[in-house]
Amino acid sequence: MAKLLDLNTLVQNIKQWGIEAGFQQVGICDTDLSLEEPKLQAWLDKQYHGDMEWMKRHGMMRARPHELHPGTLRVISVRMNYLPAKAAFASTLNNPDLGYVSRYALGRDYHKLLKKRLKILADKILAYCLEFDYPDALNFRPFVDSAPILERPLAVKAGLGWTGKHSLVLNQEAGSWFFLGELLVNLPLPVDQPVEEQCGRCVACMTTCPTGAIVEPYTIDARRCISYLTIELDTAIPEEFRSLMGNRIYGCDDCQLICPWNRFSQLTDEEDFSPRQALHTPELLDLFSWNEEKFLRVTEGSAIRRIGYIKWLRNISVALGNAAYQDRIVLALQEKLGINEMLDEHFHWAILQQLNRREENQVTIQTSQQKRLVRVITKGLPRDA
Repeated sequence: MAKLLDLNTLVQNIKQWGIEAGFQQVGICDTDLSLEEPKLQAWLDKQYHGDMEWMKRHGMMRARPHELHPGTLRVISVRMNYLPAKAAFASTLNNPDLGYVSRYALGRDYHKLLKKRLKILADKILAYCLEFDYPDALNFRPFVDSAPILERPLAVKAGLGWTGKHSLVLNQEAGSWFFLGELLVNLPLPVDQPVEEQCGRCVACMTTCPTGAIVEPYTIDARRCISYLTIELDTAIPEEFRSLMGNRIYGCDDCQLICPWNRFSQLTDEEDFSPRQALHTPELLDLFSWNEEKFLRVTEGSAIRRIGYIKWLRNISVALGNAAYQDRIVLALQEKLGINEMLDEHFHWAILQQLNRREENQVTIQTSQQKRLVRVITKGLPRDA
């Protein structure tokens, strides 16, 4: 006689298998995100998605996992820590000669790694279900930031954390330095309960954003966000944001760095998320000197590769424009003129910033020298002279 499938026992097993697969937490929720649809539509209506036209093209499907994968009854949501040891936040951000890469992108591209682990989890669920007399075969589909799905609201609904005012998921025991992934299944599994939001009156993430992209609690205007400007935007970076970007050449972590809950963040033990030497505290001029072949070689298997060589040079040129004046920066920018029109615009801007900074330095030196000369001349004069 075949055994009957106990869904409560299966849920316990799923969570244990998830931990064994390398996830730090597993939660389960239903597919009802109807409360998110008005928020999503309002965000789109305000054009906060910028040039990411696919956000609008898929419309409300993002809030309907059961339409994305027909037959879906539950979403198994997982999180995996990615913060590496010796992340070198301050030493990189405080040195304008270095390039800052968002910490999630320092190692191997997370998409494939998480998706592979989700497939391992799904295979264990399938094998388990086959041992029982269950009327429907398991139907599943894994996602890792790779389809029109509102993964953060799903993670919140599955109890992995709450939505911070920077729109990221926050966990009381792990902060926000983690990736999310989803496994859509056709099993009517018992669901987890959401946790209480614990940001309170804190608005640190909003006030620290370099470009003011967090326009109201829980709402990001992507058009102002440095992550969007350096990764998603294919055209010229608006001049009003360039000086505000500092040395951030791929993404931005400021809203996470300032968040009090990240005092409790956990380091990753995934070797694949360890920083690549060429991308960890790198010299801007060294990065700018790469040809396309070297860019492709160094970024192979990295999330950075998706932006392409042209946007890579664009981002670095902005950072060079924000760096302290050096003759060799101006020369490096001049030598690369003529690659394409968009890059030339950024190179000319960066050169102008450098030359303006040189003039400011000269004025400062001359003023300092004049003050010293006045002190020498007046040193021997009577006090009332």
